[in-house]
Amino acid sequence: MQAAPVRATQVRTTATTAAQAARTTAAPVRATAIPSVADALRAVESLLMSGGQRTARRNAWTSVLEDRRRAKDRVEALRVLEESVTTTRTS
Repeated sequence: MQAAPVRATQVRTTATTAAQAARTTAAPVRATAIPSVADALRAVESLLMSGGQRTARRNAWTSVLEDRRRAKDRVEALRVLEESVTTTRTS
């Protein structure tokens, strides 16, 4: 997950005299995180969906990721097998 961008807002101080204004070098800065679109969608999803639906969606996404991992492993295993066959033939 990506970190949310940070929006900086300046806090202004009021100087009562010219001497105080001269001593003031920079105003302090407050940073507040802006929620990402994904965070906003998760918040809306949690409001609209019951707990069971959220769990089902999370489980489905986990299954998709696991299928992708297994497919990647199959491709890697096939590559290793093909390399071993070509190495055996040339030796």
